[in-house]
Amino acid sequence: MDIKKLQTLVVDALEDVKGQEIALFDTTHLTSLFDRIAVVSGTSNRQTKALAASVRDKVKAAGGDVVGMEGEDTGEWVLVDLGDMIVHIMQPAIRQYYRLEEIWGDKPVKLGAAKRKSTPEALEAAESKPKSKHLAANKDEPEAQPVNERKPAAKRATKTATKTATAAAKKPAAKKVPTGKTVKVAPSKSEVAAVEATKAKPPKRTPKAAAPAAGAADAAPVKKVIRRVKKAAE
Repeated sequence: MDIKKLQTLVVDALEDVKGQEIALFDTTHLTSLFDRIAVVSGTSNRQTKALAASVRDKVKAAGGDVVGMEGEDTGEWVLVDLGDMIVHIMQPAIRQYYRLEEIWGDKPVKLGAAKRKSTPEALEAAESKPKSKHLAANKDEPEAQPVNERKPAAKRATKTATKTATAAAKKPAAKKVPTGKTVKVAPSKSEVAAVEATKAKPPKRTPKAAAPAAGAADAAPVKKVIRRVKKAAE
């Protein structure tokens, strides 16, 4: 069997049982015993055994040869020998401990290249898969419609600033008051009313001094001043 067809069958068989972290490597430059090596993880003993059985049954159904299988008793590490390809099915702890990728992983093979849709095997596998019963899965995808992209915020800010500047330019400029000159300001109504009220009121008269009482003269006698006149010499 062709090595490309064989690796496609193996990857399909591992994916059918939901094998985890499938890795495929080209080993033609390292050894002449086999051309490919596959490493996959199983979460339990039951899953590792199911993965090995799936690979064996699918390769036999396609007319390939299965040289042997080892490790089915424990299920921790199951090896499937397909002649040109070796499949290692391991539990995560065992895989992390032995690290087969560091030994054989110089030339990894991409799973997309191992399973190309243009190959007749891939087309047959796609046709053989049952269609989903869900109505949404069988509907055709709607055509993409153009989306109106929003203008960036920078352009919006520029337009807003332009409009503001235009509006400010249309408004008349305020008259400037020349400095150094007195400006007459008309008095307000309240100030005028206060001035008129002040004019209407008569001025206050100061009280006259009171005349001395009659008894006061008797009490305090008036002092008489007698001036002596010198007679002139005869």
